Amino acid sequence: MLDFNEILNLVGTYATTYGIKLVVAIVVFIIGLKVIGFLCKGMSKWFDRADYDEALEGFLLSLTSMALRVILVVTCAGILGIPTTSFVAILGAAGLAVGLALSGTLQNFAGGVLLLILKPFKIGDFIEAEGHTGKVMAIQIFNTTLNTPDNKRIILPNGPIATGAIINYSAEKKRRVDFVFGIGYDDDIDKARSIIRGLIDADSRIDQDPEPVIVLSELGDSSVNLTVRVWSDAADLWDIKFNLNEQVKHAFDAEGISFPFPQTNVHIHKGPTS
Repeated sequence: MLDFNEILNLVGTYATTYGIKLVVAIVVFIIGLKVIGFLCKGMSKWFDRADYDEALEGFLLSLTSMALRVILVVTCAGILGIPTTSFVAILGAAGLAVGLALSGTLQNFAGGVLLLILKPFKIGDFIEAEGHTGKVMAIQIFNTTLNTPDNKRIILPNGPIATGAIINYSAEKKRRVDFVFGIGYDDDIDKARSIIRGLIDADSRIDQDPEPVIVLSELGDSSVNLTVRVWSDAADLWDIKFNLNEQVKHAFDAEGISFPFPQTNVHIHKGPTS
């Protein structure tokens, strides 16, 4: 049986050993919290300079802070001599289970992060993605919202958008507008070209550099087709397309230039009568 002095020595040994570990663990925990706060503030300032989305910024800061705090707690537990192998294994298994259960959601989250970081389009752009076309109204963590030209709301998951083809019609300030005007084989090609050129020159929205192109592109079955290509500001594209189509129709009618339509000639040969 231990006497009083031996008990005091044993208590002193344990107090010295575990007391030092406890003090070290507390110091590491306090310093770790300060380092985590410093890192999160640095990330926040970097996000502000890079002009990232506020939703993405908040989510990443929270996720980073939580992950670092978990690592800090595990480290302090190890300093105190608490076995951390099982603890880490449990965290890993829980993370795997959650990841498998939310695989589709995580894919959309990863796609949202990529869209917000790489910025292939921004709010207000007119895009085509996943077979849908519309104006970008919102870019969120898990989905992107479009409004179609006829004012339908489309919500697309970010995963397929980030891994698929995206056409951004608003990315460039200048756009090319293409037309095809068919005239009859008996009509004067040079006269038709001159009429079209006059209408183009009269429209201040159409750029002269690059120079407009008017070429005979095809001798069709029923018409001689003139291809017209002009450049303009992206915002004026559709107005120019609609207006020039109408102006060419009125001008050709006034000048007697026809717009032929597909037709088929049927020849009937009368056979000998009996």
